[in-house]
Amino acid sequence: MRLNDELLFKQDFDQAAEVKDEADEVTWIARVIVDIPSKQTNRPFDYSVPESMRPWLEVGSRVGVPFGPRTVQGFVIGLTVGSDIPSARLKAVQQVLDLVPPLPADLVMLAEWMSHRYVCTHTAALQVMIPSALKGKSEKALRLGEEARAYLSSTRSQLMDWEDEGPNESIISEESMGIRDAGDQHGVGDQTLIGWLSQSMLDEPTVRRLLHYVKEHEPVVTDKLLQAYPYAARAIKASLLAGWLVETERIKDRIGVKKLKRVMLQVSSIEAESFLASLKAKRQRETMEALLLMDGEMPLKDLNAAAVKALADKGIVAIDEVEVLRDPYADRRFKPSDPLPLMEEQQSVFNQLALALEEGKARSFLLHGVTGSGKTEVYLQAIERSLKAGKEAIVLVPEISLTPQMVERFKGRFGSRVAVMHSRLSQGERYDEWRKIREGRVQVAIGARSAVFAPFRHIGLIIIDEEHETSYKQEETPKYHARDVAIERARLHDAVVVLGSATPSMESYYAAKMDRYDDIPQGLERPRWKLAPLAMPTRVEGRELPPVTIVDMREQLKVGNRSMFSQQLEAALEARLEREEQTVLLLNRRGYSTFVMCRTCGYVAQCPECDISLTYHMKTEHMRCHYCGYTERAPSVCPSCESEHIRFFGTGTQRVEEQLARRFPGIRVIRMDVDTTTEKGSHERMLQQFRERRADVLLGTQMVAKGLDFPYVTLVGVIAADSALHMPDFRAAEKTFQLLTQVAGRAGRHHLPGEVVVQTYAPEHYSIIHASQHDYSGFASDELRHRRTQLVPPFCRLALLTMTHEQLPLLVRAAENAAIRIKELAERQGWLKPLHTTAKAVDVFGPVASPIPRIKNKYRFQCTVKCKGDIDLSALMAEVLVTLEPMSREQGVLFSVDIDPQMMM
Repeated sequence: MRLNDELLFKQDFDQAAEVKDEADEVTWIARVIVDIPSKQTNRPFDYSVPESMRPWLEVGSRVGVPFGPRTVQGFVIGLTVGSDIPSARLKAVQQVLDLVPPLPADLVMLAEWMSHRYVCTHTAALQVMIPSALKGKSEKALRLGEEARAYLSSTRSQLMDWEDEGPNESIISEESMGIRDAGDQHGVGDQTLIGWLSQSMLDEPTVRRLLHYVKEHEPVVTDKLLQAYPYAARAIKASLLAGWLVETERIKDRIGVKKLKRVMLQVSSIEAESFLASLKAKRQRETMEALLLMDGEMPLKDLNAAAVKALADKGIVAIDEVEVLRDPYADRRFKPSDPLPLMEEQQSVFNQLALALEEGKARSFLLHGVTGSGKTEVYLQAIERSLKAGKEAIVLVPEISLTPQMVERFKGRFGSRVAVMHSRLSQGERYDEWRKIREGRVQVAIGARSAVFAPFRHIGLIIIDEEHETSYKQEETPKYHARDVAIERARLHDAVVVLGSATPSMESYYAAKMDRYDDIPQGLERPRWKLAPLAMPTRVEGRELPPVTIVDMREQLKVGNRSMFSQQLEAALEARLEREEQTVLLLNRRGYSTFVMCRTCGYVAQCPECDISLTYHMKTEHMRCHYCGYTERAPSVCPSCESEHIRFFGTGTQRVEEQLARRFPGIRVIRMDVDTTTEKGSHERMLQQFRERRADVLLGTQMVAKGLDFPYVTLVGVIAADSALHMPDFRAAEKTFQLLTQVAGRAGRHHLPGEVVVQTYAPEHYSIIHASQHDYSGFASDELRHRRTQLVPPFCRLALLTMTHEQLPLLVRAAENAAIRIKELAERQGWLKPLHTTAKAVDVFGPVASPIPRIKNKYRFQCTVKCKGDIDLSALMAEVLVTLEPMSREQGVLFSVDIDPQMMM
């Protein structure tokens, strides 16, 4: 297995112990990446390991370490004996933050690969792998000073039995210790307090109790100590100044394990019944009756606290704490499902995957299956095969496709062996689902992009459904692509990767086409990975793909139809309402209108912080920027010329919803977009309503285009098929084809035949023509021909360098300097040539203003770097950032690198 080859990351203290036998004194070293996202700290630091921590530390452990004047979180990436740094200069690890390391060894290795590949800091790559609950923050805490520790070990400091009470039983106050009197008598200076405390108070039981409390609970958070001893602030301060208490820092998780106080009977049911018969106190009787009814165990919150305390004092009950999992699906009951018989194409694909799983070698496949071909059932049976081999499985789906329907299929098949991870869960729920994985309580993880980092230790299978989705690429640092990360992680585990889609990305399709060549034909670029092709070209049970009607909206205008609904779509909607069937309508644009304009002077409402128009939202009567969130009330007169001819142009989902209600009175519409699904559970609730046929139309943005399977949906309407076709993005045609094909696949998936109506102003565009014919191969052939002519991926690789600053003139100069630096570095290697002239070349385009030139009051410029051939593009861009570091530090220009960008905006 690949992991065993990486001894650096597997070395631990057991191996180091062999060295210890040969030396009298050995310094145990943890190599730590500190959680400071800076180029200057982007390297491992050596820390000595106290003997008490040695059994707990492993590669992947999270630790608290001193760094300068503060304590910071860090990750152990290596363990060794001895360091090049003198022992006297080494600082020690202060905390081990987890008994079980949050990161298995393979994720530590993967983080180093990501740091290089995506030109990010090592800590950024590590941080993205853990839940936000574990992104620890520093807090002040108190521990005993050495003199106090020695004093408390002496005989005269020991508490007598009558003194050994908790803080709530005997509250320490300044009066009880005489501190206030001493302050009044000698003055309130710190030195007076120190002297008085040292000379007079160390034998006081109340002070000893405070110090014993710190000893038993250290390190004690200062606020917690003050809660225990609310009137001892001055004594604590004096103890700090005298050195009896020492302030330190520690790392605390943002969210911990949820615990519940539980009350349990400590006597048999017969004894409890007898005791109950003799009880006279009403509350205690009620408590005992409730406990007997619930088999002797209940949460404390459901009982009377005073009655419980009285019963506990009598030894009848006991109180303890138990862990409570925050399970988002605790109230759901999933109907168990058995494997379905596979069709011929499904069986062929499954057989190839089963063989690859048995071989136990890293393999990657591209499963191209049309919508409704039964890809999910193949996934489920392949997972079952992996589990039977003692391996775990990860399933990635786009966030918007992770519907209750999808969860139900996996939970129904694998039950409690499945953990679900997505953004609609609370932080606590996501943390507990992650803990189930880390602790080995589940064997299957299903989730969005970040689930690729699920902390399994024996991965056999990784599935990426809808692999073409751009949401698999993270747009914040680290700007990783889950597909590439999954293939690399599978390599470390000798696992199988399946990329599934009805409309594979051009990069994946090209890689699968090139799989048959040992030597890539001249003039073609070698793919970044090898993908074996698998195909499922027909729907389950031979169901037909729905016919697609293309409506030229220009012709509708000629016949006087200025409505947003064509005559064909109106008629089709009317027919569905009469037959009590359901419709899905897609408009990939939320809001009511895309922009607000004055018809007198041409004024367009713009965001004051971004160079983009504001979108009008009718429900709140406000205009909103969808990039920075800026909001202002819609004007009734033009702010520029005071004309009353303000109009709302363009069409959003809110406006479609309004027009549907006007055109079809009584129609029941569910609108799904970012604005209507912000509330927790709203997404699931709306889909359940639609499934139960409590709505006639499901209207929404791209979230209605994927992952939905409703038996009574027989019509799909696309309001504006070309809305994304003219974006400044070489993938615009591909994205249009994919969206149309995916949404068309929602119709006629069961016993009722389906129909699709596509409205467009560009009916002649090849992406729309091929989508209407369900012709992926024809589209891919045309698209790849265009891409090869333009020399864009997959026929080259891209890096995008984006630069931002508040001052435009300064940014322009910085951008020009950056472009010069890139060219100089490429020319030094002999790579700076036009791409069409040689097999190994780098070309630099820009700098130019970004398509959205200002966001959140910061101007944006970009350079695009293209390369082909055997060139380490990541290393080149990393070197570029190093040369630009002084400019970034001195002028405040922010430089950001995106390797293989999906968004060029």
